[in-house]
Amino acid sequence: MSGGATVAGRAQTMNEPLLIELFTEELPPRALARLGEAFARAVVDGLRAQGLVDADAGHTAFATPRRLAVLVADVRSRAPDRTVESKGPSVAVGLDANGQPTVALQKWAQKQQAPIGQLTRASDGKQECFYLHRTVPGATLEQAVAALIVEAIGALPIPKVMQYQLADGHTHVSFVRPAHGLVVLHGSQVLPAAALGLQSGGLTHGHRFQGERDIELAHAGEYEAALAERGRVIASFERRRQRIAQQLDERAGALHATLGRDVAVVDALLDEVTALVEWPAVYVGEFDREFLSVPQECLILTMRTNQKYFPLFDAQDRLLPQFLIVSNMELDEPRFIVEGNERVVRPRLADARFFFEQDKKVRLIDRTPGLASVVYHAKLGSQADRSERVRALARAIAAALGVPADTADRAAALSKADLLTGMVGEFPELQGVMGRYYAAHDGEAPQIAQAIAEHYQPRFAGDALPASGVGTVVALADKLETLAGIWGIGQHPTGDRDPYALRRHALGIVRMLVEKSLPLSLTTLVEQAFDAVGPLAAVKPAPTELSAFVVDRMRGYLRDRGYPAADVDAVLGTDADRLDRVLPRLDAIAAFRLLPEAASLAAANKRIGNILRKSDRPAATVDATLLREDGEHALFRAVQAAEPVARQRLSALDYAGALTTLATLREPVDAFFDHVMVNAEDPGLRANRLALLSGLHGLMNQVADLSKLAS
Repeated sequence: MSGGATVAGRAQTMNEPLLIELFTEELPPRALARLGEAFARAVVDGLRAQGLVDADAGHTAFATPRRLAVLVADVRSRAPDRTVESKGPSVAVGLDANGQPTVALQKWAQKQQAPIGQLTRASDGKQECFYLHRTVPGATLEQAVAALIVEAIGALPIPKVMQYQLADGHTHVSFVRPAHGLVVLHGSQVLPAAALGLQSGGLTHGHRFQGERDIELAHAGEYEAALAERGRVIASFERRRQRIAQQLDERAGALHATLGRDVAVVDALLDEVTALVEWPAVYVGEFDREFLSVPQECLILTMRTNQKYFPLFDAQDRLLPQFLIVSNMELDEPRFIVEGNERVVRPRLADARFFFEQDKKVRLIDRTPGLASVVYHAKLGSQADRSERVRALARAIAAALGVPADTADRAAALSKADLLTGMVGEFPELQGVMGRYYAAHDGEAPQIAQAIAEHYQPRFAGDALPASGVGTVVALADKLETLAGIWGIGQHPTGDRDPYALRRHALGIVRMLVEKSLPLSLTTLVEQAFDAVGPLAAVKPAPTELSAFVVDRMRGYLRDRGYPAADVDAVLGTDADRLDRVLPRLDAIAAFRLLPEAASLAAANKRIGNILRKSDRPAATVDATLLREDGEHALFRAVQAAEPVARQRLSALDYAGALTTLATLREPVDAFFDHVMVNAEDPGLRANRLALLSGLHGLMNQVADLSKLAS
């Protein structure tokens, strides 16, 4: 579409879609979507900066295995002229007593290449100054686009750059993959540009096998349709992904099967195969049922990781001997594609079966001595050393939770043994999973086998927690040992860097303590963890700092669950040791806020806190004989009446009830501040009144720091 305004002395400005395509060899699949979005964003941002598109200009990003492209709507051939204002000397400096230009003003005007007569005078808010206003011609798209493309390419988040030689035999270029074509079309006009040793044109390329090799584009707006109709390429990453997802669901539904319940894994694989194909087609493959004797996790990982297949499951989430293939070829008769993939997957599955059968020949307990030769960390010893520390922690935690300590110890002792198996050596993702199978094969107790699998949980945000008591104990011990050891040698997370996943381990501890309502002291757990790693010379115990780090993860966890920041600060500011009690206290705070007395009591609590901080130390206890005013008598009686009720409810963990009890204090508190002078001249009276307020402050803050709730 064309249009625009005529500028005097210049050609009409044309608004047309702009297409920029970089055609390459196969791009890294896991980075493709990110590269496509980054390329499009950089181009659009560059156009906006030059005034060549409006701020809300629409655009479409394209990314296929062999191209990055962007189509931007309504791009101007020339940006509007703009007025530039330059500020000069003040009038007081620029004119002498006779009103004539000074040397300072003359030099400034010469520097601006403007006669003094073109200058204007205006106030800058403080004084009157000289100004020069000039019109700067808008940039033309033809002049700007070449540099814009180079800048967009340079800003790409390329995972790894490669260097290659151009056809001239001596020019070297660096990019993520060799580039072979550059399209720059503004409407129907090819704009001259150069990048990566390429000259721009209007020629793009279709599917390697099923589309037209060369497609000459007559107009930028026909790009997506021309590639689809003539090139058999779906240029949009998102539309290609949607097409694959639809075909996967249709194929699975026709077989009365599912793609599995691990949505995150399925989505990640879907993204990856989308980046591998240009014209997707989904076919069904099969493998021999005999392979189902191997743990299905092994087969699933083999198919997903090595072959990029989608395994199929029945309604009970049991693996079926079928899988879905996402091919880059749509054929009426796909028999050779299917048979080829079935031939490829068979040896992979056979390898998995071989590893499984070989691993079962050695008991897990017999593998544990070998952990002494596996380095955990240069400063923290071997996996065998670590295993002993985890065992010590597991025994202590088990005792606190009433879990059989011997069972927890056995599970902890075997928890890392599967690291020495062939299966885990081939697929590290199966740590713990294979340990469970091998422990069951060895005749270990079911709760031990289950704990070996569960002790890595939660592995990521949103992952399931250990279901068993023994698994929970070993999972806590494992994460605490990691935190204390790595923290103790000074490897704290910084910014985005967290190579040992300490934030994830801390969040896992938080979730287990909170969601499983474990009656454990965070302070004690951290101290026990440092006791376990303490004998190591490289470790410097820092229980206070590590506890604060875990509490900070707790704050983030509560924020993600939607709790108000003020409520979180109020609760954690009073007691951050028993994390299992935090949610009930937060719920009590929410109920307290609904009381008509809440705002007044929160404000009074804040006032009391400020008074106590600024005053002398109060008396140890309130002396009733020193009470003089009716207001302090009334408050003393009210506190004495409320305190035993509140403490009884607190001991029963009835936090809402304890806070409700405080509502009876509103009137005597208000009356006290209305009629009683706290800072009396008599030191004895002053200390006694401060003691009364101190006791009230402590009573009010048993559940949370109510001052945090004051607006």
